Amino acid sequence: MKNNTFERTGLIPRSIIRTLDRFVKQLFPESKEEVLQEFRISRYRVIVSVQTLAILIFVPLLVNISLKNFIVMPATEYFWNNFQSEIFINTYQKTKALQELKNFEETIFFENFLDSPFLTDKKEENSILVNLAFQEKTLELAIQYNQKSIIALTNIIGDFFTFLILVFLFIFMKTQISILKSFLIECFYSFSDTTKSLLLIFSTDLLVGFHSPKGWDLILEMIFQRFGFPENENFVLLFIATFPVALDTLFKYWIFRYLNKISPSTVATYHNMIE
Repeated sequence: MKNNTFERTGLIPRSIIRTLDRFVKQLFPESKEEVLQEFRISRYRVIVSVQTLAILIFVPLLVNISLKNFIVMPATEYFWNNFQSEIFINTYQKTKALQELKNFEETIFFENFLDSPFLTDKKEENSILVNLAFQEKTLELAIQYNQKSIIALTNIIGDFFTFLILVFLFIFMKTQISILKSFLIECFYSFSDTTKSLLLIFSTDLLVGFHSPKGWDLILEMIFQRFGFPENENFVLLFIATFPVALDTLFKYWIFRYLNKISPSTVATYHNMIE
């Protein structure tokens, strides 16, 4: 048989039943001991939840920063600059650098022409200056994109090890994470129906709302830049067209399947607010 993890909705509200239950317990001599025991358990849950949340946030963050700054970055920079001759991590960066160089070349020739369009005696001198500026810009772009390639490789390696650390924490902290999960769920359900509905509306509008595609587009752009990936417009359009829809479906399923059983009044308030 399947275990029913949700309380059945009766004629009497559960809040009244819990209040009566506490009142009955206080009539007995052992009620004081039970209250103290409940307090200890509650305090233990709060402490464990705060510690677990802090570990899950700060340990991967500190590992990522320390690993990249003291190990991955120096090693990547050494091998990239000494054991291969490439500057760009992919053809996308190369195309981007060439476009920047072309724009610079057009700008400097145009500015040079505006400064002295009819002074033929200075054309040779200006040509030398233009060539020097062009060489300096080429060297600047080479150094810039070489550093971008090193940073992209460092981010890939460092974030991969950080992900492994996070998986390790989730595996070996199952009990603490279960306590944290129950604590967060209890905190959420302790809110009023209006507050819970506001949180639901905020979350759904932020992730799957009308303006969410712009946010997802920005997130993908940041990911591409962080790891040096070429920007694929078709992938971006496909992701934005499918992922928010999948999230919206999961939200609706969770509201219908779980929240509707635990707190029907919240669902009713939620539907009234979005209408």
